[in-house]
Amino acid sequence: MLYRRHLQKGVLLKHTAPTTTLESRTLWHNIVSTIIILAIATILAFSFFHITQSDPANIALIYILALIIIARITTGYFFGIISAFFCVIFINWCFTYPYFEVSFAISGYPVTFVFLLTISMIVSTLTTRLKKQDKMILDRERAINEADKERIRANLLRAISHDLRTPLTSIIGSSDSFTENYAALSDQEKLDLVFSINEDSHWLLNMVENLLSITRIQGDTGRVRKEDELVEEVVAEAITRIKKRIPDIEICVTAPDNILIIPMDPLLIEQVLMNLMENAFVHSETNRPVELQISEESDTITFHVIDYGKGIDEQTIPLILKGEYHVPKTSDTHRGMGIGLSICNTIIQAHGGQISAHNHAHGAEFLFTLPKGDI
Repeated sequence: MLYRRHLQKGVLLKHTAPTTTLESRTLWHNIVSTIIILAIATILAFSFFHITQSDPANIALIYILALIIIARITTGYFFGIISAFFCVIFINWCFTYPYFEVSFAISGYPVTFVFLLTISMIVSTLTTRLKKQDKMILDRERAINEADKERIRANLLRAISHDLRTPLTSIIGSSDSFTENYAALSDQEKLDLVFSINEDSHWLLNMVENLLSITRIQGDTGRVRKEDELVEEVVAEAITRIKKRIPDIEICVTAPDNILIIPMDPLLIEQVLMNLMENAFVHSETNRPVELQISEESDTITFHVIDYGKGIDEQTIPLILKGEYHVPKTSDTHRGMGIGLSICNTIIQAHGGQISAHNHAHGAEFLFTLPKGDI
C-alpha cells in the first residue's frame, strides 16, 4: 500500500512539475515586463518634464499608456493594479511640487489623482478581460479545428477501409481462381484474370499515392510548405503522369497567355489535378475529351476540370468532398470517387484555397481556387 502511494505521489509530481515550471516562467515574465515598461515610461516622463516643464497631468498620460501595455502583456489583474498605484505615487513624488516628497495637500490634487487611479485601474481591468476573451475565442477556434481534423481523419480512415477492401478481395479471388483452376481455364480466361489483377493493383497504387500525399501536410498546423511555382509546369507534369496511367485519356487545356506563378506544393497540386482528371474520364462515361481550364482573378487562380458526361448527383457532391459518401455495395466500389476527392479537399484547404463541384448543361465541373499570395 505504501509503495503504491509513493508511486501515485511520484506520478503526481511528474505531471505537476511542468505546470509549476510554466507558472514560474509566467510570473518572472510578468515581473520583468512590468519593471522594464515602468522604467521606460519613467525615463520618457523625466525627459518630457525637463524639456517642457509640463503639467503633471500630461506626464500622467505617459504612465497611463504604460499601464495599458502592462495590462496587455501580463496575466491577471495584479500587475496592472499595482502598477497603477505605483504611477500615482511616483507622479506625486517626482513631478509635483514640492518635488521628491509625497504630498496630497495640494489644492485639487487628491481629486485629480483619485480619478487618475480609478481610470488606470479600470483600463487595467478592461484590458485584462479583453485578453481573457481573446484567449477563450482562440481556445474555442482550436477546439473546433481539432474537431474538424478528427472528423476528417475518421472519414478518411473509413473511406480507406471501405475502398481498399474490394480491390484486395478481387485480387485475392482472381489469383486463387488462377492458381486453383489453372488447367481448366482457357487462355482468354487466364488473360482476363491477369488483366483484372493488374487493373486492381494499379488502382491500389493510385490510392497509396493519394494517401502518401497527405503525409506532406504538416500535422500541427494543417498547412503545407509552399514555394513559388510556374502553373504551366505543374499542369504539364500532371498531364504527363495521368497519361502514363491512362493512355486513352484526352485532355484539352485552356490557360491565359501571361505567366502564372503561385505559391504551392507542386506534388500535391499535381495529385489533385490527376485525381480530378481521372474522375472526369472514368465516371463521365463519354468519349469527349476532358477540359482543363485555368482562369485568373485579382487575388486567386482557379482550375476548372470539366467533363461532358452524365453529371453527378447534386446531393452527393458535399458528401463526396468531405469523404462522407458511402458507395452502394452493388456498385463497383473500387472505382469510387470518395477517397480521392476527400484528399483533394484536404490538400486544397491546406493551401488556403477552396474546392467545389456542380453540374452544367452537358456534364459536371470540379474547380478549385488557390490564392496568389502565401497565407
